[in-house]
Amino acid sequence: MLNRAALIVRPKQPYLDWAAGLDESSILPGVDDDQTVYLVPEFDDDAAGERMIRRVYAEIFERELFSWHTDESAWPAERTYRVFTQWFHTEMHTVVEDLCDEEIVDDEDDLEGA
Repeated sequence: MLNRAALIVRPKQPYLDWAAGLDESSILPGVDDDQTVYLVPEFDDDAAGERMIRRVYAEIFERELFSWHTDESAWPAERTYRVFTQWFHTEMHTVVEDLCDEEIVDDEDDLEGA
């Protein structure tokens, strides 16, 4: 078992509306598509989980925006916690089991070494 929790972030309608307004392609992120799973510090109860999300929401918000549109000038100017909760549904899981024999490797570390 890892000393981490898993946080899954799913887009809500305001995010989908933002994505739809970027171009005329009609391609939108799917609410039921695969979502990024963020490993976050473990926590003991719902209140601690809420505090943890408040600590990491800004980075997650930017990662979710970047995953859809890399031009930061098109991102919403207001990226507060309140807006984050309007744009995304969060799902927390406190038990994370690692069933792999291989070492966990961070792809970003691999890119820095290249």
